[in-house]
Amino acid sequence: MATCDICAKSVSTGRRISITRSQVSRRAKRIWKPNIKKLQIIENGTVKTIHICTRCLRSNKVTRAI
Repeated sequence: MATCDICAKSVSTGRRISITRSQVSRRAKRIWKPNIKKLQIIENGTVKTIHICTRCLRSNKVTRAI
């Protein structure tokens, strides 16, 4: 899985917990995947392709090449 080249966001793992009674009864492993896009940006006058998460894209941390 790709990681964001700006903030290094990548896949995170954890457990899905279902609570049916007063105690935790079942646990299952799960994966949260970030929303990462492949994008062309302008850096120092040249066009470059990077992987970037949508949070960095929305906050204008890079300049898109159109």
